[in-house]
Amino acid sequence: MADLLRGGQFLVKETKCEDVFTPEDFTEEQKMMKEAVSEFNDREIMPHKARFEAKDYALTEEVMRKAGELGFLGVSVPEAYGGLGMGFISTTLTCDYISSGTGSFSTAFGAHTGIGTMPITLYGTEAQKQKYVPKLATGEWFGAYCLTEPGAGSDANSGKTTATLSEDGTHYKLNGQKMWISNAGFCNIMIVFARIEDDKNITGFIVEYDKNNANGITLGEEEHKLGIRASSTRQVFYNDTIVPIENMLSARGNGFKIAMNALNIGRIKLAAACLDSQRRVTSIAVNYANERKQFKTAISEFGAIKMKLAEMATNAYVGESASYRAAKNIEDRIALREAEGNTHQEAELKGVEEYAIECSILKVAVSEDVQACADEGIQIFGGMGFSEETPMESAWRDARIARIYEGTNEINRLLSVGMLVKKAMKGHVDLLNPAMAVGEELLGIPSFDTPDYSELFSEEKQIVAKLKKVFLMVAGSAIQKFGTELEEHQQLLTAASNILIETYMAESAILRTEKNAKRFGEDSQKEQIAMSQLYLYNAVDIIIKNAKEGIVSFAEGDEQRMMLMGLKRFTKYANQPNVIGLRNMIAEKLKAENKYCF
Repeated sequence: MADLLRGGQFLVKETKCEDVFTPEDFTEEQKMMKEAVSEFNDREIMPHKARFEAKDYALTEEVMRKAGELGFLGVSVPEAYGGLGMGFISTTLTCDYISSGTGSFSTAFGAHTGIGTMPITLYGTEAQKQKYVPKLATGEWFGAYCLTEPGAGSDANSGKTTATLSEDGTHYKLNGQKMWISNAGFCNIMIVFARIEDDKNITGFIVEYDKNNANGITLGEEEHKLGIRASSTRQVFYNDTIVPIENMLSARGNGFKIAMNALNIGRIKLAAACLDSQRRVTSIAVNYANERKQFKTAISEFGAIKMKLAEMATNAYVGESASYRAAKNIEDRIALREAEGNTHQEAELKGVEEYAIECSILKVAVSEDVQACADEGIQIFGGMGFSEETPMESAWRDARIARIYEGTNEINRLLSVGMLVKKAMKGHVDLLNPAMAVGEELLGIPSFDTPDYSELFSEEKQIVAKLKKVFLMVAGSAIQKFGTELEEHQQLLTAASNILIETYMAESAILRTEKNAKRFGEDSQKEQIAMSQLYLYNAVDIIIKNAKEGIVSFAEGDEQRMMLMGLKRFTKYANQPNVIGLRNMIAEKLKAENKYCF
């Protein structure tokens, strides 16, 4: 195995295309899993779209049971606890292909398998795991995750729910209120976060819920939501709810840590859950554009429509490339930890934590792409797209939540850069030396030689390397200027994170395509090459805008002038791509195949 990059190191170390995992690398077992899950989606979910949209909560529960019977709820659960014990790629893949039928099922599935089950498999005692995980893995029981409160959203640690130890020391009494709880209406287990006395941090508890013996738990009415309409979302109230002391999860005061680590996993899985939706929406849009005639011509012939289809397909391809790249990094890191003697529990926990930056990047990028995809899907359908009779309207509504849950995209943007800076302070990622090198390069005289760019992606890879310098230049100067107070400068952090996100996504697509061009031949990858080049071109524009915003806002005089010159130097193409030509090439392929075909 190649020397495994740590989380965030993609920024300061070169990744070779041979070292990234791509969907073309799926094993036979993974391909079979993908087939099984896709077939389940086509059989059990897609045909019932109307019932999900009509808030048929019972249907969501019924389909979840079927998913449990087929083992889909236990993909990542170790075999010792009744799961399939498959690797992180298979977990990602299951999430990807089961989620595109409807956001309602996708939310129930994600909440149950991710934040509903994972905290117990990752933090539970042996007794807790033996007792609860097999029931969750098979779908005999369902899980919910109770963190958010009316006054505690993004500031998750500020929750007011209390846990008070009984006089005889045998149990805690929970009192408080939670809201936006997915699966509340049919769950049997709740992972509840509450505060003991005046503790700085909240504590996690495993709380059983039985409708017939409510134990002080009452549920609010089902929320009426913009999208994910058949996903059960309710408020939960605890009134002297008794929880035995052996049901505390991990140690006292460890709840905030549990919550954050559960969300890291939730984030990459949420990105995966948005992928097949993009493929499906793109396919439906292509079908419609090929059939719909205006001015005696199929609208797929029109440049304005080709532009939309090409950008939709490109974002789907890039999101998929980046998600599976990160998933494999996590899987490898888990294997490495286990080889070093860590328990599976520790290995998985540390493996995902290591790539928390990438998880946040993916969550933001892919959730925004799926929204844009559904939005353009409506536009291609025109007036019909606005009607409930076509699938675009519900896809658009369902996509909207993805930018909010598992930490809003604003929080994840701040986190991605914040975590990177913390890693640098700990010496896990060397940002300082590369940032200083960039500073010295700015003072030096630029080279005016035109390199030989005849090899595939040689110029694009050079541009990606320079985009990393843009990040180091902007973030490095900001850290020097503001030090530990950097986190108070949210607009600056947001701009820096946009540079970070676009660089990671663009690089992931280029490396995937380069790897495939080397093994399958460039001819077989013509459109993929076009998508990788198109995405990079768009990314460079986004990076210029964000870097410039940062530079003109915190630097002045000579420093500002020098950094703006650096920005120009680091974002310059020797050979600009023919953007319209690239889009047309991608759109023609979609048109001919009549579906998303990459």
